[in-house]
Amino acid sequence: MISKKWKERLRLLVPLPMLMLGGCSSQDLWLFRPEGLISKTQFHYFILDVVIMLLIIIPTTILAIWAMWRYRKGGKGTYAPKWSHSYAIEAIVWGIPLITVGILSYLSVKAIYDVNPYNPAIMAKAQKAAGVDPIEVDVVVTDWRWLFIYPKEHIATVNDLVIPVNTPVHFRLTSTSVVNDFIIPQLVGMIDVMPGMRVKQALVANKPGIYQGFSANYSGAGFSWMHFQTKAVSQTAFAQWVQDVKKSPQQMTYQQFNQFAEPYITVGGGYQYFSHVEGGLFDHVIEETMDGKVWPTPMAMTENMVQYMQEQRAKQQSEGGL
Repeated sequence: MISKKWKERLRLLVPLPMLMLGGCSSQDLWLFRPEGLISKTQFHYFILDVVIMLLIIIPTTILAIWAMWRYRKGGKGTYAPKWSHSYAIEAIVWGIPLITVGILSYLSVKAIYDVNPYNPAIMAKAQKAAGVDPIEVDVVVTDWRWLFIYPKEHIATVNDLVIPVNTPVHFRLTSTSVVNDFIIPQLVGMIDVMPGMRVKQALVANKPGIYQGFSANYSGAGFSWMHFQTKAVSQTAFAQWVQDVKKSPQQMTYQQFNQFAEPYITVGGGYQYFSHVEGGLFDHVIEETMDGKVWPTPMAMTENMVQYMQEQRAKQQSEGGL
C-alpha cells in the first residue's frame, strides 16, 4: 500500500502535465478547426482512426489491470498449472486485430482516393454540386517567398493567396532551390514542393476568412518568415480583387523573375502584386531549374544579418503594392 506521505507527493505531481499545455492557444490549433472540404475530410478519417484504436487500447488496458489484480498473490484467480489452450482467447487475440486491420485498411484506401492531391474524389463531387469552374493557381517557392500566379487571370501575388469560397482550387507547385512544404492547416494538408518538378494540390474553402499558410520544411535563413495569408472571399469580392490587382504598375517577365527569385528575407509580410505575368512562367521556372539555374545566397546575408534585414525593410518600403 502507498503511504500517506507518498500520496501527498504524488498529488503535487498531478498538475504538472497541465504545464505542458501552457503555451497552447485554442486559436492556433488549426488542425482541429478545419474549414475546408479536404481538411474536414482528413480530420474525419483521423477521428475514425483514433476512435478505432481506442476501442482496442482502452479494453486491453482495463483487462490487463484486471488480470494483474485478479491473479496477484492472494487474489481470487484460479490456479490451473495444466491449462494450455483456449479457443475463445485465440479468437479474441487473433480475430479482433484482423478485423481492426481490415477496417483501417478500408478507411485508409478510401481516404487516399478522397483526398488524393492529384485527383481528389470529393473535389469532383463538390465541383459538380457547386456548378462553378475551378480556380487554377501556379505556386513558385523561392528563398524565401511564395509567388502565386493566376494563369487564367494573368496576374500574380507575393505572399497573398486570395480564393473564392466554395470553389475548387487546383494548384501546380514547384520550387527554385530546395524542397519546401506547402500547407494551409485549416484548408489542406502538407505536400512537398521540389525544385525542377511539378506537384499538385487541391482545396475548397467552405467558409470566408483569413487562413494561415506557411512552409513546413526548414530551408535557410529566411525560413521563419515564409508565411502567407490565404483569404477566402465571395465570388463578387474575388472578381473585384482581380480587377484591383490588374491596376498594379508591376509586371512579371522571365527576366524580372530571375531577379525576383534571388534569396530575399521577407520582413513584415512583403506583399507584392503584378498586373501581368508573362505566359508560361511556371513551366519556364521548371525548365530553368532542370538546366541547373541557381540563385545563390548573397554573402552579405550570412555575414551581417541585421544590416541585411534593415536594407530589406528599406527596399520593401520603396516597392509599391496595392
